[in-house]
Amino acid sequence: MHYVTVEGLTKSYGVTPLFENISFHIEEGDKIALVALNGTGKSTLLKILCGKESADEGKVWIHKDVTVVMLEQAADFKPHKSVLENIFDHDHPILNAIKEYEHLTDNGAEPDATALTNAIAKMDELNAWHFDAKVKQILGKLNIHHLDQPVGTLSGGQQKRVALAKVLIDIGFEHKHTLLIMDEPTNHLDVSMIEWLENYLDQENVTLLLVTHDRYFLDSVCNEIMELDDNTLYIYKGDYENYLERKAAREESDKASTEKARNQYRKELEWMRKQPKARTTKSKSRQDAFYEVKERAAKRIEQQQLELNVKMTRLGGKILELKKVYKAYGNLTILKGFDYTFKKGERIGVVGRNGVGKSTFLNLLLGTEKADSGKINVGDTVVFGNYSQQGLVVKEDMRVIEFVKNIAENFPLADGTKVSAAQFLQLFLFTPEKQYTYISKLSGGEKRRLHLLSILFRNPNFLVLDEPTNDLDLPTLNILEEFLQNYQGCIIIVSHDRYFMDKLVDHLFVFEGDGEVRDFPGNYSQYREWEKDQEKIKAPEVVVEEKTKEPENKARKMSFKEKRELELLEKEIESLENEKKQLDAQLADGSLPYDQLESASRRIGEVMQLLDDKGMRWLELSEMAS
Repeated sequence: MHYVTVEGLTKSYGVTPLFENISFHIEEGDKIALVALNGTGKSTLLKILCGKESADEGKVWIHKDVTVVMLEQAADFKPHKSVLENIFDHDHPILNAIKEYEHLTDNGAEPDATALTNAIAKMDELNAWHFDAKVKQILGKLNIHHLDQPVGTLSGGQQKRVALAKVLIDIGFEHKHTLLIMDEPTNHLDVSMIEWLENYLDQENVTLLLVTHDRYFLDSVCNEIMELDDNTLYIYKGDYENYLERKAAREESDKASTEKARNQYRKELEWMRKQPKARTTKSKSRQDAFYEVKERAAKRIEQQQLELNVKMTRLGGKILELKKVYKAYGNLTILKGFDYTFKKGERIGVVGRNGVGKSTFLNLLLGTEKADSGKINVGDTVVFGNYSQQGLVVKEDMRVIEFVKNIAENFPLADGTKVSAAQFLQLFLFTPEKQYTYISKLSGGEKRRLHLLSILFRNPNFLVLDEPTNDLDLPTLNILEEFLQNYQGCIIIVSHDRYFMDKLVDHLFVFEGDGEVRDFPGNYSQYREWEKDQEKIKAPEVVVEEKTKEPENKARKMSFKEKRELELLEKEIESLENEKKQLDAQLADGSLPYDQLESASRRIGEVMQLLDDKGMRWLELSEMAS
């Protein structure tokens, strides 16, 4: 089914064009990533597609049966209302029934018997139990609990997860044909959540257009990449590796074409200067062609040829030592007797689920927070560069070039030469025109890029990077990675970007909770493989452990919700088994048309997965009931 057609779309802000005369199509089942430099119109294009902004020129056609649902970077919530009320804010019978049932059973107290009976009857009447199970899965995987808490009291990361849950719930409850648009969906998610979201979007029959900086996520989820570059849209079918190969080939071709145009431009310029004032029709047509050649010849190819061999402050023998460091907030233990001595050139990644104290650990290193006990000794030669999640802080609005020159006029290189502030800005993709833009006019991603650049321009010898990839575009990430790979100082990184971590770190500090920190010798992907191996080794121990805990499970009384869930699971499993038998028979018959065969094959996979999941849950609840 054809979902979207975009023809001749143009959008500018003032005299600056974001994109000009772009066209593309979206078909059912497409999973497309939109790639571009920050400030070149990615978010604007997404908002045009969902009707929140209008284009200057061109047409957007969306099929009448298609519903467009968008996850924006900044969630639009009613802060005084609860998480539950914000998630289920549509006036839809199924959502209303689930909201009422969740409200009665989620607060921990024993619900009013009459109200609960009515809520269960309503759920039965609307056949809402399957969807309620899906809602529980989404909320659980995104670590969203305490549904009665006002959204205004949540952190920015928690609000982003609630917004994501709302979008995933919205696309599932009634819309058969949905275009899901997502702007940086992985921001504020820990790695386990990102991996779950990858699998969820891969399994769901959803048509997707997203902007993301997470290249593993992009590679796992998307089958097409659209790139906005120099006001033009380029479309690449396939994965991220294919995109890189074809983009490199295109840029090489563009470079050759530009060189040819420049040679032709010189010849045409010579001819133009020789012409008399009164020109024939023939010479007039050649004159028009001259301006086309001139435009091609002047085209700027984005190739960064400036390589920085950085001259930084020398690191002494003593860099940074932590001796028997303890840190806790109330019941949350962050460090429990942590010891470590940093060595020259170390590149350490810090990983762990949200809320275990990774950012607090960085603040201890920087001295902005104090340890409860123990010693943190910083060497006299250490110059920290701290890239925090707080973002860019500017006392007064000024132009980009002025802001950087206030730090320093030049950046020193190892060979004794210097790079000017303007050259350094251009390395990080701030064009000469953009350098004279006021900071207040930059996009959110451009401000993040400028903040990062300002940290690096101070020439520190110990970089502390807290989620440096959030809101950065892929071209900037590639440049940052190249810069850091050549960097001679120490680096410690907190990041959920697995691709970024794999390229840069030598080993990991894994925050496992309760103050335990594992020093793992390898990158993130190697750690995940090790973790999976450990789970396999420990599997028999888990069975024994569950048996020893059986009396404890027996002692706990099942809640109303769990009893009802057990009853419904038996019916759902029976229904799924019947559906599986029917699908097996259809596939064995061999007479199905291709589209129905494909649909049946996909559905039988979904049914088998549901049977596995519901079977495990049934066993768990059955043990509790017995």
